[in-house]
Amino acid sequence: MNIKLRHLGRQDYQRCWQKMQDYTLARDENSADELWIVEHPPVFTQGLNSKPENLLHVSDIPVVNTDRGGQITYHAPGQLVVYILVNIKHRELGVRQLVTIIEQSMIVALSQYGLQAIAKPDAPGVYIQDKKIGSVGLRIKKGCSYHGLSLNNDMDLKPFSYINPCGYQGLQVTQLADLGVNIKTNELAVPVVNSIINALA
Repeated sequence: MNIKLRHLGRQDYQRCWQKMQDYTLARDENSADELWIVEHPPVFTQGLNSKPENLLHVSDIPVVNTDRGGQITYHAPGQLVVYILVNIKHRELGVRQLVTIIEQSMIVALSQYGLQAIAKPDAPGVYIQDKKIGSVGLRIKKGCSYHGLSLNNDMDLKPFSYINPCGYQGLQVTQLADLGVNIKTNELAVPVVNSIINALA
């Protein structure tokens, strides 16, 4: 089953989310699985489980209530976002298996830059020295996934202090640029996407 890659550049979050929903609802048995590589202008997104109190500070950054799992997070330019539109029923994958594939793709990519990251069974995502560097949030409809991962590369991290990232009070975040790795975000996409494609092959 081939996977189609789409390099979408910088996209408005809500417009991109609507396109993911439309694609997923219109899918049939023959529709291709797709990975969308994108960056978003500054935006907070609240998952289905998010509590209002996890937004600690009101700013001029928009807050979007979205339909993925998980809590509140932040997107901005300099963060790699990969949306994973996959027919998990066809591929005989469970949701937890897909989350593990996504987490491992980020861990493998980071290891190529000399960074040792881990996943935590009780707190989805990817961490370096207890600081979060990558997040996962999914929605499943009609046996197909959408939403996906975000991986902090070289962005303004300050707005993360306006929230409890992923619902965890005091959770600190980090990024490749702060760990001595300076690469373009579209370069970072290559090992992440390759790892996902290999895992799904």
